[in-house]
Amino acid sequence: MSEDTSNEDEQHVHRHGEGHRSGRRPRLTGWILTMCTALVVVAVGFVGVVLGHSKTGTTSTITVTGSGTVQGTPDTIDFQIGVSTVNPTATAALSDNDNKVRALEAALLKNGVTRKEMQTSGLNIYDNTNNQGVVTGFTVEDTLNVTMHKVQRAGVAIDAAARAVGNGVQLNGVSFTITNDSSLLRAARIRAMDNARLAAGQLAKAGDAHVTDIVKITDNENQSSGTYYPPVATGASVHASVPIQTGSQPVNVQVTVVYSLAN
Repeated sequence: MSEDTSNEDEQHVHRHGEGHRSGRRPRLTGWILTMCTALVVVAVGFVGVVLGHSKTGTTSTITVTGSGTVQGTPDTIDFQIGVSTVNPTATAALSDNDNKVRALEAALLKNGVTRKEMQTSGLNIYDNTNNQGVVTGFTVEDTLNVTMHKVQRAGVAIDAAARAVGNGVQLNGVSFTITNDSSLLRAARIRAMDNARLAAGQLAKAGDAHVTDIVKITDNENQSSGTYYPPVATGASVHASVPIQTGSQPVNVQVTVVYSLAN
C-alpha cells in the first residue's frame, strides 16, 4: 500500500512539474516574440529613413556667363564749363568773376541749355603767392555742370559761352550718355541669354549631358560711356561752332545663368 502511494506521489510531482514548466514557457516565448517584433519594426523604420534620404539627391547644374552688346546713339551730353578770374583783391576777383558767370549762363541759355540743365559744381577763392610767400593776388573759380538733351546744339552753346567769357573760360571735358536705353537693354539681354545658352550647351555636350531648365538668372547691366574732349580755344580764336561728334555708344549686358543638367 505504501509503495503504491509513493509512486502516485512521484507521478503527481512529475505531472505537477511538467505542468508548472509548461505554464511558464508560453509567457517567455511571447515576451521574446514581442521583443523581436519591436526590433524588426525599429529596423524597418531606420531603413525607410535611409532609403528616403538616398532618393533625395542634389541636381546637377552648370553656371555660365553670357554677354550681349548693342550700339546706340547718345542722346545726352554732359560737360563742365567754368570761369576763372585773377585780381589783386579777393572782393574784386569775386565781383569780376560773378559778371563773367552771368554772361556765360546767358550764352548757354540762348543756345539750347535750360536752367534745369545747369548746376553749380564748384566755387573756389584762393590767394596767389610768390616765391617769398608774399600774396600777389587772388583767384576765383566758378564751375557749372551742364547736361544738354539737345546734343546737336552743344557745339554752338560751348562756343557762345567761351566767346562771352573770354580767356577765363575753362572746359573740363565732354561725356555722352544714352538716357532712353530701354529698347537697347532689351536687345542686349536677349543676346546675352542666347550667348549663355550656347555656352552652356557646348559645355554640357562635352560632358555627355544636356541642358534642361533654368535654375537662376543674375542680370548685370554694364552700360559703357564714351568720353570726348574737343579742342576748345579761348577768346576770339574760338571757331564759329565747336565740332562735337557723338558717334555710337555700346550698351552691354552680362547675365549669369545656372542651368540644370540631365544625362
